[in-house]
Amino acid sequence: MRTVLYNCGPIVTFDSEIPLIGNEMTNDKWIISDGKAIIIEGSEIVDIVESTVALDDYGSHKADGISLNAYNLNGRAVIPGLIDSHTHLVWGGDRSNEVRLKQQGKSYAEIAAMGGGIGATVSMTNDSSKEELFNLARQRAQIALKNGTTFIETKSGYGLDVDNELKLLEIAKLLSIDKSLPGIDSTWLGAHSIPKNHTIESYTNELISKQLPKVVESKLARSADVFCEPGWFGIDESEEILLAARKHGLALRMHIDEFCDGGGGELAAKLNVDTADHAHYTSMETREKMKQSGVNTGFLPGTPYSMGADWPDFNSMNEKEIPWTIATDFNPNNQILSLPFIASILVQRCNVDPLAALAACTINASFTTPHETNERHGVIAKGAVANLNILQSHQWESWCLSPGHSSVGSTVLNGKLLKHEL
Repeated sequence: MRTVLYNCGPIVTFDSEIPLIGNEMTNDKWIISDGKAIIIEGSEIVDIVESTVALDDYGSHKADGISLNAYNLNGRAVIPGLIDSHTHLVWGGDRSNEVRLKQQGKSYAEIAAMGGGIGATVSMTNDSSKEELFNLARQRAQIALKNGTTFIETKSGYGLDVDNELKLLEIAKLLSIDKSLPGIDSTWLGAHSIPKNHTIESYTNELISKQLPKVVESKLARSADVFCEPGWFGIDESEEILLAARKHGLALRMHIDEFCDGGGGELAAKLNVDTADHAHYTSMETREKMKQSGVNTGFLPGTPYSMGADWPDFNSMNEKEIPWTIATDFNPNNQILSLPFIASILVQRCNVDPLAALAACTINASFTTPHETNERHGVIAKGAVANLNILQSHQWESWCLSPGHSSVGSTVLNGKLLKHEL
């Protein structure tokens, strides 16, 4: 099957073999002017040519009886498929009542001590059937897709014992099989919180001696993650868990410095993890150490938005030429599934260039959250996976300027045109 998208408006390609940093994140060279066509065969982009050339070729192939589809974009802008590189997609229950506790001045830790927080979601999740959790997660993935997300990293972490952690990873695997949904990259986050029946020492031991071997045996997770934060998993426990995961062949990710500079960034640099996320209060000195160690800084702006906190200085990352990404961090306390909304925070509240914000959840995210085929994604280029978004506007900047509704008119997912509204 060959698909031709012709009469495109501006196309943002990000055709680079490495993550973008500094001025490269805002370089107009990544934008192709109007009038081109994108040629797709199967699930792969095979060429970008002038529309007249593409239509001539289309006509000759059609005459030969080859199966072809051609769509006139009428000048609509095209951007890469968005990559949500940090989410918690699979969980049950509802903690909406906690918003009033936050308004009353209760901290995240205080709410957890009152029976809320992660522990409450763990209880409600473990009481939910596999079918219930799958249906919830599938609905969430569909919402993300409607907002342009074509690939999602998702974590376990709301089971906190062997059987329930495996259940959450099994659900993520089922989501990955459904090709009408965004692709899935799965992460084991058993080290998300400490269950009531454990001490930090006993649960760390259980994670390493029981959960980790079972997760590795199941082959349901590509990566391991740890919530490295004072009051949850300290530096020593985080290092022990991550090193054990690395010995078992898992890639490494971290939650760091969400509530304070707790030293997580230093550990991330020491261990050369793939990405250290939140990084809200990580010092610039430590972010530079992370850069030298090949660690991505993964900002999660939805969390401070939901918690009522201030914003990190995103533009300073470009000034220092440090690689960074953005993701939704969808979770019970931050129910945001729209990456364009996350980007609107950066663009409309933090003066970040919309091209830099787009790079942060496309090409840059592709290096921390690789496609299951190991082919390039998050870009529009020859040989890349055909994941892209056709916007409702002729201006590519519109992708992040309508936070109340989706800016995406249609999405091409693995070469198939979805939500066709042209």
